[in-house]
Amino acid sequence: MAQDFLPGMESSAISVLKRAVELDQSSRLQESLVCYQEGIQLLIDVLKAVKDESKKVHYREKIKGYMHRAEQIKDHMNKLKEEGKYHEQVKIADNSTGFSYESLFKPYIRDGLTEVWVEDPYVRHVHQFYNFLRFCEMVLKGPCKVKTIHLLTSKDEERSSQQASALAEIKQSLQSQNVCLDIQFSSTIHDREIRFNNGWIIKIGRGLDYFKKPKGRFSIGYCDYDLRECHETTVDIFHTKHTKTT
Repeated sequence: MAQDFLPGMESSAISVLKRAVELDQSSRLQESLVCYQEGIQLLIDVLKAVKDESKKVHYREKIKGYMHRAEQIKDHMNKLKEEGKYHEQVKIADNSTGFSYESLFKPYIRDGLTEVWVEDPYVRHVHQFYNFLRFCEMVLKGPCKVKTIHLLTSKDEERSSQQASALAEIKQSLQSQNVCLDIQFSSTIHDREIRFNNGWIIKIGRGLDYFKKPKGRFSIGYCDYDLRECHETTVDIFHTKHTKTT
């Protein structure tokens, strides 16, 4: 039965590892490490299913090479983290796609993540409420058990009741998932930052609001945000051992 799925398994492994190499060459280390790890596991599954001995030798060599590179990346990242020098930058070009919250944040939602801070001055329009809700859903789907999400934003004086109602509904919905949403307001907030208590800090020039409006209600990208066009923005990724605590 495993032989029937072998071509698909090989194709999946090649695709993930090709992505790992691309990310590696772009110095997107954490993302490339995750792809290397996923791709190596897929290759191990292929190795277990292969009967041809020459192919087994081939895959063992491939696995060995990718594992060596993954270890190099991990060691380099750990050294940068220890020295407080870890910094990656991702430039999102105008009209580009492939930058859903899952694609952007997934590599960092791990390592015992339990608490998240979102600082964004503009969570006030309907699409911005949905962006924040979509971000919360993405966090909930992660492998870690997040217990608290903190939101620091500014008050919308013109539509204060709409803002209060939308955030209260999100808060109540998160409570049903045993997640506490702590909402705070600031009249001086300007910078946008997302901080995880596993040490990762992500700063996006446009905050969570970097997606363009879809071309129509029934156009590609309306539902799948990996296919949604983006505004130009820059994502800076840092890591610190000194994280916030409640």
